[in-house]
Amino acid sequence: MSTEATTAPEGTTPSGAGPLGRVRDRAQLGLCAALALAGVVVVVDASRLGEVTSSNDPVGPRAMPFLVGGALVVVAVLYALDVLRGGVGEAEAGEDVELGHRADWRTVGLLGGAFALNAVLIEPLGWVISGSLLFFLSAFALGNRHHVRGLAIGIALALGTFYAFAIGLGVNLPAGILQGIL
Repeated sequence: MSTEATTAPEGTTPSGAGPLGRVRDRAQLGLCAALALAGVVVVVDASRLGEVTSSNDPVGPRAMPFLVGGALVVVAVLYALDVLRGGVGEAEAGEDVELGHRADWRTVGLLGGAFALNAVLIEPLGWVISGSLLFFLSAFALGNRHHVRGLAIGIALALGTFYAFAIGLGVNLPAGILQGIL
């Protein structure tokens, strides 16, 4: 954290509290509440999971959601304490965004179309073909104009993720028309 002094508007302290000590940064406290609520929802949902253990997995599926939900609640409480004590985040210095320029809706539309096309084609054509198209079209939308190289990288990424899921995780992605070949 920076030790530089910050200037605050007249009548307030650098912490964002007014002259009566009332916290005015409700957005950060709202984020704390949202984190805490998410943590409670995760813990409550995890408590509804049945006891499932095996010789390969003596812990079962309940441990991780409890850990994540508990961590969310702890982070929310620590963050709220920091906000109430006057902690403020540092301003971003390296963001390369021109606030005066309009949004690039063409790129957003192309990316949205690539994801929608993937959602439509994943069942009939399979992950390798739809994923290759997803990666290729996403690279195209973001400015790649080397079409053959982009498609080759897309195919490599789709095949790599297909086999990573199948072999590494035991999750079978749809093979589609390549069923029996892959």
